[in-house]
Amino acid sequence: MTIISWIILGLLAGAIAKFLLPGRDPGGLIGTTLIGIAGAFIGGWISSRWMDHPITKDFYDGATWAAAIGGSLVLLIAYRLLFGNSRD
Repeated sequence: MTIISWIILGLLAGAIAKFLLPGRDPGGLIGTTLIGIAGAFIGGWISSRWMDHPITKDFYDGATWAAAIGGSLVLLIAYRLLFGNSRD
């Protein structure tokens, strides 16, 4: 996959993570989108590094999507824990 594919995957993974973990985000739409992109990169890296699942060139690989969504969820939870009370 190219870098553009990873960015698109990150945007979609961020939206799915936001859907799975609803609530008020301190960063809004742009923050959640950036978290999704970073989560896709981190999830893909962790998947290829420690789970012996190589990064494929196929955009529709289920394991790649699961890693991207999982990475986005982890980053979204961490972001909420660190900056969750900044709007109160």
